[in-house]
Amino acid sequence: MSELKSFLADNPKMMGVLFTMMLFLSQAGSVAADSAVVTCGP
Repeated sequence: MSELKSFLADNPKMMGVLFTMMLFLSQAGSVAADSAVVTCGP
């Protein structure tokens, strides 16, 4: 874990990249979950 902290301290731009990727993946996961629901009936 300290290696990650030192890497992010050396490359602060990567913190924003990781945050954006996490945000995108969490939204993509919820979209995939919503489209996987099957509704039977009218």
